[in-house]
Amino acid sequence: MLGLNTDASVRRQNKGPERPINNEASRAEVLAALESVDYVCLFNEETPAAIIEAVRPDVLVKGADYRPDQVVGAEFVQSYGGRLHLAAIAAGYSTTTTLARMKAA
Repeated sequence: MLGLNTDASVRRQNKGPERPINNEASRAEVLAALESVDYVCLFNEETPAAIIEAVRPDVLVKGADYRPDQVVGAEFVQSYGGRLHLAAIAAGYSTTTTLARMKAA
């Protein structure tokens, strides 16, 4: 299961007026097409804590631009033997970088 921020929750994170670039339905459709994703669950809350506690995942994945102590739900997942995985970030593929390239063009 993959937790995905709604458009409203992205806007509340002060990511800028252009965000999100793609709406939640489009983002969910693309992510659901990934072989490793069984289900996409939109969440409108500030954090995915409630979903994490309800689902009790074996592995909680977050980008490696976070430290373990910054990941919401990491302590909870680890409390029952689950693990936290910080996924490598591919350079040059962030939304911020993409928007900067578009503005420069």
